[in-house]
Amino acid sequence: MTTAPVALRPQKTWSHLAARRRKPSEYEIVSTNLLWHMRDQEQPWDVAHEGPMADWYRQYRNGSAVQHEDWDGFRDPDELVYRTYNILQDGQETYVEGLLDQHNDEEHDKGLDAEWVSSLAAHYAPGRYLLHTVQMASAYLVHMSPASTISNCAAFQSADQLRWLSHVAYRTAELAQTHPSVGLGTAERPHWEQLPAWQRFREMMECVLATRDWAEAFVALNLVAKPAIDEAFYRQQGISARRQGDTLFALTAEAALRDSERSRRWSVELVRHMAQRPENVLVIERWMDTWVPLADAAIEAYCAELPDNPDAARNAIAATRTFRSSLPLRG
Repeated sequence: MTTAPVALRPQKTWSHLAARRRKPSEYEIVSTNLLWHMRDQEQPWDVAHEGPMADWYRQYRNGSAVQHEDWDGFRDPDELVYRTYNILQDGQETYVEGLLDQHNDEEHDKGLDAEWVSSLAAHYAPGRYLLHTVQMASAYLVHMSPASTISNCAAFQSADQLRWLSHVAYRTAELAQTHPSVGLGTAERPHWEQLPAWQRFREMMECVLATRDWAEAFVALNLVAKPAIDEAFYRQQGISARRQGDTLFALTAEAALRDSERSRRWSVELVRHMAQRPENVLVIERWMDTWVPLADAAIEAYCAELPDNPDAARNAIAATRTFRSSLPLRG
């Protein structure tokens, strides 16, 4: 006697999304459980189980001091995907390009005070080096994060940094056309390597780029270094710009800070996810205790050079502390 085969009922959705018992969103479909090198944590690289890359991922991702049984449970609070990110940032770029065109038509740069232009040459134009370090550190998180939903957030953050360092380069070239005598476009590297305002930021970001544990790299970058940079380079320098009549800088800085707010939103949610394991909280707090003094020193050195803004360092440091005090580290 033969037994009739049992008819299998087809899945209504992907197996890893079935537990939610609802139609998955576009975000869930295209963002979750995408990392093939998480299938076997002991053998992360199918083509090379042994070797430098496999060893690196086993030690600095799988062996991180911060652990979680379900990294794929993390969700971006903005639920951005590549399609919606491009729609969002296309609007951002249209706005910024409109600002550039309008101020160019009005010959905005010709009306800037000479001392302020010199400050831009020293404290704004070299910023493309600083922003590039944030881009590179974000790219490290893209490759090392243990869940695709985390990697996606880091990828969009890296793209944000590339956009803004490109704008710094563009403005440097524009300003150089109107003010050719202050070294715009030619002196940025010596300024970056030698001016006191930049040296503590250089030190901090070199340390961030040398951080190997993926979770510490996230804490150092997103919870400490990037907020310090955003508050000093954009917000406080933007205040100086407004007081110097440079409305173009002030408005573009506000646009950049909108991206920073999105970065902070997903950073808060990732901390919330990590803090589901109480032992992770102690590790995160210990790391922040190590990194915050570097960030405070960087803010103080940089903001001390900003014109017409005597409270810049104090306000920037206070803003970074307010952000970190909002982190959901305790139940």
